[in-house]
Amino acid sequence: MAGSTNPYQKLLKTIDINGSTYTYYDVSALGPKYDRLPFSIRVLLESCVRNCDNFQVLEKDVSNVLDWESKQGNEESVEIAFKPARVILQDLTGVPAVVDFAAMRDAVKDLGGNPDRINPICPADLVIDHSVQVDFARTPDALNKNQDLEFVRNKERFQFLKWGAQAFDNMLIVPPGSGIVHQVNLEYLARVVFTGPLLHPDSVVGTDSHTTMINGLGVVGWGVGGIEAEAVMLGQAISMLLPKVVGYKLVGELNPLATSTDLVLTITKHLRSLGVVGKFVEFFGPGVGALSIADRATVANMCPEFGATLAHFPVDARSLEYLHQTNRPKEKIDVIEAYLRATKQFRDYTNPEQDPVFSEVVELDLGDVVTSVSGPKRPQDRVSVAIMKKDFQDCLTNKVGFKGYGLSPSQLSASGDFTYSDGKTYTITHGSVIIAAITSCTNTSNPSVMLGAGLLAKKAVENGLSVLPYIKTSLSPGSGVVTYYLRESGVVPYLEKLGFNTVGYGCMTCIGNSGPIDDNIANTIEKNELVCCGILSGNRNFEGRIHPNTRANYLASPLLVIAYALAGTVDVDFETEPLGKRPDGSAVYLRDIWPTRAEIQRVENQFVIPGMFKEVYARIEQGSAAWQALDVPRGRLYSWDANSTYIKKPPFFDGMTKELPAATSVRGARCLLLLGDSVTTDHISPAGSIARNSPAARYLAQRGLTAREFNSYGSRRGNDAVMSRGTFANIRIVNKMAPAPGPKTTHHPSGDVMDIFDAAERYASENVPLIAIVGKDYGSGSSRDWAAKGPYLLGIKAVIAESFERIHRSNLVGMGLLPLQFLPGESAATLGLTGAERYDIILPPALAPGQTATVQVDNGTSFQVVVRFDTEVDLTYFKNGGILNYMVRKML
Repeated sequence: MAGSTNPYQKLLKTIDINGSTYTYYDVSALGPKYDRLPFSIRVLLESCVRNCDNFQVLEKDVSNVLDWESKQGNEESVEIAFKPARVILQDLTGVPAVVDFAAMRDAVKDLGGNPDRINPICPADLVIDHSVQVDFARTPDALNKNQDLEFVRNKERFQFLKWGAQAFDNMLIVPPGSGIVHQVNLEYLARVVFTGPLLHPDSVVGTDSHTTMINGLGVVGWGVGGIEAEAVMLGQAISMLLPKVVGYKLVGELNPLATSTDLVLTITKHLRSLGVVGKFVEFFGPGVGALSIADRATVANMCPEFGATLAHFPVDARSLEYLHQTNRPKEKIDVIEAYLRATKQFRDYTNPEQDPVFSEVVELDLGDVVTSVSGPKRPQDRVSVAIMKKDFQDCLTNKVGFKGYGLSPSQLSASGDFTYSDGKTYTITHGSVIIAAITSCTNTSNPSVMLGAGLLAKKAVENGLSVLPYIKTSLSPGSGVVTYYLRESGVVPYLEKLGFNTVGYGCMTCIGNSGPIDDNIANTIEKNELVCCGILSGNRNFEGRIHPNTRANYLASPLLVIAYALAGTVDVDFETEPLGKRPDGSAVYLRDIWPTRAEIQRVENQFVIPGMFKEVYARIEQGSAAWQALDVPRGRLYSWDANSTYIKKPPFFDGMTKELPAATSVRGARCLLLLGDSVTTDHISPAGSIARNSPAARYLAQRGLTAREFNSYGSRRGNDAVMSRGTFANIRIVNKMAPAPGPKTTHHPSGDVMDIFDAAERYASENVPLIAIVGKDYGSGSSRDWAAKGPYLLGIKAVIAESFERIHRSNLVGMGLLPLQFLPGESAATLGLTGAERYDIILPPALAPGQTATVQVDNGTSFQVVVRFDTEVDLTYFKNGGILNYMVRKML
């Protein structure tokens, strides 16, 4: 290949570590500019230097990164190429990635190429953690029952993934029941430094936006769309804009009653208000040194909620201690330290002379952090627990919005009675807790809050407190290590006494896999129009995500999850209202049972030890007996089963030719959806249950499945027929072209109100292209490739938005869709667009990044939009009809 010799070989050096010689690129020798770079940018620079071949990665990329201080402040965006060291996948996004790989092999074969060329080049790890649901809870056998049902539901998917593990090289599959992908990454998969053939920093992109959790260990990583990750797996560089880096300075110490969850909710609200979308955030200051790696990971994991690309904590002495604690070999830790010190990538947070230059600096005094929750509809809406009662009551009567339900005064006293399975009658009201879940990677990676919850449970039980039996309580640890130290510390019996039995090792409630609630409860909530609550230690609480019957959902520490479960309501003031009474009738307040940080740390120091990690991870790749017994087909090409409702060959390559298709304008398009602000990927492509009256349900029923067998959208991501029917199927989506919230739209010119999928099919039969018109922050939330693939299959050619979330815009381009942005100050409202019009989108004759296009409307309106092709690579993908088509042509 022309230009394949690395022009920076002069930077190659050797280093002797414990008698072994290693080679590395000494990027610190590039001069004084290097010493001023943020540590996260130093990782990008090293990757550009090491991978520079003047083909994918250019010398210009190296100079642009080295000149970050001057380049990042320019009004003109600077594009660079970045090659991550590895890719991480979870099963909801991993299944479609492996499906695409299998289909790409078929496409290459059909076009006369060698299908074996479709193979991961960059190491890829896939952790199966998103399939298990909380079908059973509050019983000793809940874990086994949920895992058994997980295998029944997902046997086809698991067989397919196990086939992929042997069919594709360089891909590790971590079986179900092992833990949450990001915690497994933190505790086991992360390399921190790769040791061969060249020493270089670990870096990762993942098909889950919370890939950023690994930033807590000093690994640069962030979430990308599934289709972008697939390109990285095939050896492609990521084209990205050189980011600004916000320096977030931490000073002081957390007060003894504050938790890392309180810290992260405070930071999330702060950074969301500042606006850090598309930026890196890098933490520094003496306060960082006091945070454990688990605390840092908790903060880094919420990065998508405050909108940054990553939230980086450079490696320091605490990072090395964590590597020792998690049973990494001492020889490897010695290499990591020596390499990072040699290249000036090792951090001393107490030394201000190491502080780099940042685009801007903000500061937080850890002592100002107070006990908090976040909600009721967004992670960034932090609420101090001290004012929680008033805030919730205000939300009830506030106008409908992120902080309001629009109830009238007469509705505030609504309540309902129901008879539970224990034969007793209970009353629920606004604020009643229905689901209480200790779940998700944000908190279950953190021994301090998990052990804190256990100690709080112990004190609660000892004081005679209990949780109402109808509240669906659950505990889903992030890895087997959590269960190990909870058991060894003696708190498990108390957690179970309160109903927090282990129900599975996966994301579960946090991604909507909360399972069913009692029909009597659901009917009572619906009949009385109650605003009942879910309380979870998760990442996200968007409307409709956790459960259809929990209209309010609050993110909280595991300790507060238990506290609100004990209270039975969020309409409580913990300072003045007791949780319950002791057997002697005296009141028990939350302050009476809340463990101090010192108490928690004593238990953590005693029971979280390297031997636990060694024992748990020694067998992680083996999987359960059910996994080992799975019989899978052999061979390099997949034998598609036409009757499968889980795994289906996608139509992305149907009719594909070796030659590029012509880029054309969009003529005579109809608007399928007219949406407002903050439409998330949960709205576009829900991962939860399949509604029984939906197009996806009809499709499955026609194939002989009963409603009980429908499973979730997340589990059926390998079937495009289900996923296209599930696009925009969230029950809370508000389409201004429909008379009420829900997955409906109005077909024009007929005026018929229809399911969105049915309307798209009707337009397709009429040969009418489609567009969507949306508001600000379109596509925020989880990085879901189907949020771009689904609109593509519906026939949407362009999305016109006021602004896009970073990953989602990239995914739209990756599927060959046009991302168009209104000019500042303009929107559908200001232009008087109703969605009933027809639209012509006139593209410039010679497409280039940053251009504008004209949109002509049949009502006589004409307006300009920015064509959001931000880089030349974006254009290349679009001209090929998408990134997957580009990769197929590249392999011929």
